[in-house]
Amino acid sequence: MREFDTLRLPANRTVAAPDGSDVRVLLELVGGGMAHFELAPGETSLAVSHRTVEEIWYVVGGRGEMWRKQGEREEVVPLEPGLCLTIPLGTDFQFRAAGETPLAAVAVTMPPWPGDGEAVEVTGKWPPTA
Repeated sequence: MREFDTLRLPANRTVAAPDGSDVRVLLELVGGGMAHFELAPGETSLAVSHRTVEEIWYVVGGRGEMWRKQGEREEVVPLEPGLCLTIPLGTDFQFRAAGETPLAAVAVTMPPWPGDGEAVEVTGKWPPTA
């Protein structure tokens, strides 16, 4: 049996995500991991697709937009606190922060993030700035 754990949100980023956002790594179990993502106001992430993981995002602060594409299906959704969305395996995605405050989201990654090489750069909707 794995021991339970407790962690407070780190004050500073733990790592930079492959898409350019700041990540505060939280906890993980065998089936998934959790992290807090933040993108500075006016910034646009690099567009990526994941090789092996799926994610569920929950926006906790700021405003922005998320672009997702699966084959011929493509959409842009406004991001605001309280919105939850999925990024299934093989989905191309990109996000950007609007307004004067950072865009912040908590995400669950299933399985846990495996490390370098997981995110593959793809052609996105907007020019990246992050």
